[in-house]
Amino acid sequence: MKELLVLIAKSLVDHPDAIEVRETEVDGSTVMELKVARDDLGKVIGKQGRTARSLRTVLAAAGTKSRKRVVLEIVE
Repeated sequence: MKELLVLIAKSLVDHPDAIEVRETEVDGSTVMELKVARDDLGKVIGKQGRTARSLRTVLAAAGTKSRKRVVLEIVE
């Protein structure tokens, strides 16, 4: 799932080398923290959070296949 998030994030941002993803397990849920360059933060969030919401939807669908709950946090 981490690879999926990195692949999607790299296609959205101008500085793909600055992408960092940290994956942790909390109470049976997978928490994925996405960190991008400060200039790319708006591109990952999108207008009114639409891009971030779409990322969360894709990760939730991928998590359903492996029967895990996935939470995406975008970190500054």
